[in-house]
Amino acid sequence: MTDDLLKDAASRLEEARPLAELSDDTVERLSHPTSSLKISIPVRMDDGTLQAFPGYRVRYDDTRGPAKGGVRFHPAVTAEEVTTLAFYMTFKTALMDLPFGGGKGGVAVDPKQLSNAELERLARGYIAGVADVIGPDVDVPAPDVATNELVMGWMAHEYDKIARGHQPAALTGKPLGLGGIPGRNSATSDGAYHVMDVLRERLLGDLVEPRVVVQGFGNAGAQLARRLADRDWRVVGVSDSTTALYDPDGLDVATVQKHKHATGSLADAPSGGPCDPDEVLSLDCDVLIPSALEGALHAGNAADVRARVVFEVANGPVTADADRIFDDAGVEVVPDILVNAGGVTVSWFEWIANRQGDRWSLDMVSDRLEQRMTTETRIVADLADARGLKLRTAAYVHALERITDAVDATGTSALYGAEASL
Repeated sequence: MTDDLLKDAASRLEEARPLAELSDDTVERLSHPTSSLKISIPVRMDDGTLQAFPGYRVRYDDTRGPAKGGVRFHPAVTAEEVTTLAFYMTFKTALMDLPFGGGKGGVAVDPKQLSNAELERLARGYIAGVADVIGPDVDVPAPDVATNELVMGWMAHEYDKIARGHQPAALTGKPLGLGGIPGRNSATSDGAYHVMDVLRERLLGDLVEPRVVVQGFGNAGAQLARRLADRDWRVVGVSDSTTALYDPDGLDVATVQKHKHATGSLADAPSGGPCDPDEVLSLDCDVLIPSALEGALHAGNAADVRARVVFEVANGPVTADADRIFDDAGVEVVPDILVNAGGVTVSWFEWIANRQGDRWSLDMVSDRLEQRMTTETRIVADLADARGLKLRTAAYVHALERITDAVDATGTSALYGAEASL
């Protein structure tokens, strides 16, 4: 791992490694992705010109099952970013005890600059480029940044055409009419809420109406803010890429969400006062929820954070340098591989239903998700208490031990060990 993003991700492994019972084989397997594919996606634009976009698909590890991970459309997508996110997914699926490994994909594009027709051609072109390395038993893509269920529907339809048959379990996050599952759109925020609910007393004691700031008012951030505000949490600040709102007495999140949906922006929202989006991370609050892109909290701004707890709803929003600053300041970070695991968990439900030819009700999805998130959160918290670990370290230790069980079960360590015999 030679790139900065990967080094930062690998530091999580190195911190947990001495505390977990794992073999040298596991360390070596997790030091390199299983496969990395870079493609060029030619798209005929509406004006008749041809434009090629770079795309990527990384399968980091598939020891525990098919790789699982989203596909993001964003201008900043790089091979290093996709590899890093696939690395994180490997731990996330193991932590939640799902029968998956870790994967990720992306296209370097600004989707806001594309028409719907151009976006569809791009989505279908991406699947045409990666079709040979994905599938229900190999690598199962899902939605991510700027790829909603409409995009996944295009992708699923394209894969079916290439496979010459109906393969609903090849991708998840699809529309209901194509084998999607109820509750998928809110799965990340629902799962995050369950984690926060379980850990609330542990991290905040009997604090009444904890003050919350949500950085990133996209799908997951907005839905989580709404759910928290509907209970006894006070959402005092929210932000998107251009605007931030703050009200120490609490925002009317429902009104703000409706305004954002109608206008596409938080600007001129009828609740709260505007503030600098760069300063939203340093607002006075009890809980900070970064739910935008990775690396939002780093060595340059971590010391300004005034929250007591950080819940990582985004993937990798806190760098290793920021983690060390938070440790010194007594700020607890609840890791992304636990907090935002609701999305991949409900994707697993969809994959199961598709393979069985079944349909799940929203109540069934909600109950199963709450059970899984609550169980794994308590396991991580108990492990942290038993071994005197931070919650992030406990989560990685727990995931590592599940991964090493799978690696060692392949028999390679026993076959070549000193005490092995035929």
